This record gives sequence, structure tokens and C-alpha cells, in this order.
Amino acid sequence: MTPPPNPLRVLVADDHAPTRDEVRQVLDADERFQVCAEAANAVAAVQSALAERPDLCLLDVRMPGNGLAAVWEIAGRLPQTRIVMLTVSDENADLFGALQAGAHGYLLKTMNLKLLPDVLYSVCSGEAAIPPQLVARLLERLHKREPRWRHLADDWPHTERLTSREWQVLELLARGQSTAEIARSLVLSTSAVRVHIAAIVRKLKVANRAAAVELFRQHSNS
Repeated sequence: MTPPPNPLRVLVADDHAPTRDEVRQVLDADERFQVCAEAANAVAAVQSALAERPDLCLLDVRMPGNGLAAVWEIAGRLPQTRIVMLTVSDENADLFGALQAGAHGYLLKTMNLKLLPDVLYSVCSGEAAIPPQLVARLLERLHKREPRWRHLADDWPHTERLTSREWQVLELLARGQSTAEIARSLVLSTSAVRVHIAAIVRKLKVANRAAAVELFRQHSNS
């Protein structure tokens, strides 16, 4: 692994100004880092990232404009830039959504910020940054990666098979999630979820999403 550049140029994006100030002070005190830009929302974060091309972006999940959307955009357009979330949210949807979007780390604001420089430097050296309690959730999720739709798929009676994403959407529908909730869970747009639902209904040759869910439940319980 190539050693990180020195200093590492960092973009700090958070709608909470005191947090930005505290992070800047911590990083400015470390010669390995230079804060090259700050932003208070997702749109400004993306614009600043494209303009500055930082080595690392430190983003808040719940800043205006959606921090996860910023991750998708920055990761897609600046693949060499490392991205780490710094947030108060320890919810699974935010954690998994950020990692799926391309984040290399997920840190909680309850951490001792004096440790932040070493953690970020490790990320830029090729390591991941996730607190132990969140790593446990990732392991639990991996251990449960054989959801019931995977067992159903091999014996599914319909000739036109669903894609993995369609199975995921169908299972979440069966759990009672709305289109918006599914979009958040899978880090998709609501329009993309609707496209998947339409494909599910068509492939299963049923009248609507409710009928698709009923068919799924029937085979899950058989």
C-alpha cells in the first residue's frame, strides 16, 4: 500500500458548526492533515469535493441534503478519495447504507476526537474505521445473509426468476415496509423501488404488490 500523502487534505462536512470547528482544531493540530474545505450540507459537500479533490471526506450522515447521497456522489466521481462518516446515528440503516454507498469508515460523535487523526490516517493507509459495537452488527448481518428468499429462490415455481435486488424488495414489502422505507433500507431512490416492484408484479403474474406479498408469504410458510 502506498503511504498516504503528507499532509492529507480533508473536507469536513457537518451542519453543526461547533462540530466542524472542533474537528478542524483537532486536525489542524496534527501535521499529517490539512483541512482544505468545510461544508454545511450535502450539496455543498459534493461541490467542495469536486472542486478541491481532497484525500479524505469526513461527512455527517444526517446533514441537510442527505449525507448518504453525498457519499454516493463523491464515491462515484472521486474513487480515490476516502470517505468516513462522523455522526450521532448508530442506526443500522445509516451504517449499512453508508458502507453500501462507498464509505470506508463509520465513526460516532461520542468518540474521543483526540483519537480522530490516528483513525483517519489509518483509513488513508487502507484500513477501515468502525467502532467494535458496530462491527458486531456487521458480523451479525453477514451471518444472516441467507434470508428466507434465498431458500425460496431455488424452488420458486415461477419460470421468470427474480433478481437478488427484486427478492430484497419483495422481502421488505412482506415485512410491511413502505416504498420510502425500502428506499432508505436499500439506499435506492423511491422511483427505483417502484420500478423493482413493477418488475416483481409482472414476473409473478399477479395483480399488485399485495398479491405478490401474499404469494411470497405462502411459499415462505410452506
